Amino acid sequence: MSLLVTRRLTAFYGDFQALFGIDFALDAGEVVAIIGANGAGKSTLLRTLAGLNRAPPDAVMFDGHPIGGLPPASIVKLGLALVPEGRRLFPSLSVEENLLIGANPGRGGPWSLAAVFKLFPMLEQRRQSPATALSGGQQQMAAIGRALMSNPRLLLCDELSLGLAPTVIKDIYATLPAIRAQGASIVIVEQDISQALRVADRVYCLQEGRVSLTGRPAELTRDQVSAAYFGI
Repeated sequence: MSLLVTRRLTAFYGDFQALFGIDFALDAGEVVAIIGANGAGKSTLLRTLAGLNRAPPDAVMFDGHPIGGLPPASIVKLGLALVPEGRRLFPSLSVEENLLIGANPGRGGPWSLAAVFKLFPMLEQRRQSPATALSGGQQQMAAIGRALMSNPRLLLCDELSLGLAPTVIKDIYATLPAIRAQGASIVIVEQDISQALRVADRVYCLQEGRVSLTGRPAELTRDQVSAAYFGI
């Protein structure tokens, strides 16, 4: 059974429809990438899975249970956590406080403050610093660490590489195997097609709120990906 399934998922911002009948599936232990141009609906899909956009209950199934329309806090308790676009750390809190605020006492698992600091040693060195004192890469590490503190079964990562230098992106993506090894499935929204295809078991391409292509990276040609991405 798939860990996460969407069936004909739609999403709206007021009267504006952003997603049109998205069918999506992810198995336990998989890394799935979602690619597409700006405005394709990638972030909206993650926000809807995390409960930030409403969805019909049966349109989103997590571990066999309907979660569409549940409050975000309830979805986190079930084991699904979002690393949001733009990091969205709490500027008035220290690095350590930002991490601790993500902890979910009701869920056991491998991730603790010590485990996050082992994954991201730089955060331990800056643990008492305000979040605003971190570099962009360090803030991204803190945002990932905060989500891991809830011990998720599914980690949703929105634009991990946004605004970061290539060396920093490489370091962040290098931590994904360790996260996966601890039992988490991962969904990555990424505009860098090459980066997405390197790390994913499967890829979905969105174009104007619809799935335009899906498959395993090794089975997709460059022309297929380009046509699905740009709609040509």
